[in-house]
Amino acid sequence: MQEKRYKKIFGPEVFIFTIVFMGLFVAAGHVMGTANLFNTIMNTGFNLLIDTCFKIMSLAVIAGGIAALFGEFGLVALADKIIAPLMKWLYGLPGASSIGIVTTYLSDNPAILTLSADRGFRKYFKKYQLPALTNLGTAFGMGMIITTYVIGLKSPTGEKFGMAALVGNIGAIIGSIVSTRIMLHFTKKMYGKDEWAEPSEATKITEKRTEREISDGSVASRAMNALLRGGKSGVDLGLSIIPGVLIICTLIMILSNGPSKGGYTGAAYEGVALLPWLGDKIDFILKPLFGFSTSSCIAVPITSLGAAAAAIGLMPQMLMKGTCNAHDIAVFTSMCMCFSGYLSTHIAMMDSMNARELTGKAILSHTIGGICAGIAANWIYQLISFI
Repeated sequence: MQEKRYKKIFGPEVFIFTIVFMGLFVAAGHVMGTANLFNTIMNTGFNLLIDTCFKIMSLAVIAGGIAALFGEFGLVALADKIIAPLMKWLYGLPGASSIGIVTTYLSDNPAILTLSADRGFRKYFKKYQLPALTNLGTAFGMGMIITTYVIGLKSPTGEKFGMAALVGNIGAIIGSIVSTRIMLHFTKKMYGKDEWAEPSEATKITEKRTEREISDGSVASRAMNALLRGGKSGVDLGLSIIPGVLIICTLIMILSNGPSKGGYTGAAYEGVALLPWLGDKIDFILKPLFGFSTSSCIAVPITSLGAAAAAIGLMPQMLMKGTCNAHDIAVFTSMCMCFSGYLSTHIAMMDSMNARELTGKAILSHTIGGICAGIAANWIYQLISFI
């Protein structure tokens, strides 16, 4: 049991926190209006609960059932056997982690949690490798949705974005490798390299990898039990991410978005647009890194920190205004896919992994990975255009 810590009641921390906390509310309330600010917080939180959290929970239930089914009938074991050399070389992870890439690419970040909670999946991992699955899964979260959305975008000039989507995916893969490798550097220091996530299974994995464990019963019974077992773990995980999504994502939305067309009304997703304003101030740094055609482009990756869906929703209007082009779309795709709203899910995901103490390291690693993804997409697209 962790030892309790104590601080003085009248310490500097209390007063500093009060000043900062009240200062943020007063500043935001001055811009939006106090009543509008509180209405926006409540409405945004409610919309996130209904539109995002429950959707993520449904994805987690379905992904959990499928993941358990994959484990029961040997797909996870087969992937571990075939892809192990490539995954080990690229990511430093077992081949079974490739299943996590597929499930998160087809759904969203938390799908990796359902896999990691499954004993048949965990047994292929050392203890230090499991927390890095958060970074790996997040880098591919909503990948299919983002990619298909970008390919379907329409430009006033008739420009196509298939190549931009492809380059963006390549950039996201590069970012995922960077993020995962950095995270593994931290986890090795904390857990060491030798302990298995499922110690009771270590002998089977290390000495004999030609067999796999199955449940009792007929094929139909095994399939039904696996689906229900995995689905139940998806419900538990879906509930566990609600606090992080509502609190963190609401804050990011307020800092990222601006007023509605008619001004501040207290509607959901309004905000003070502080992060895009800051982006304008550091455009001299962002231009060489990402090659954005206009300073307003930074709003997309900044928004993707909290919600990738909201970020890609900015693209059509920017195309209509002529403030972005195919090159920018490639960078957007890469960073939106790699970031995947990680600030709104990483805390809850690491908590579900029972690795809360590594949350800061996971966020730092993924921040660097997402930046590398954008830089990679920038230079790859420029290289292709030059050729």
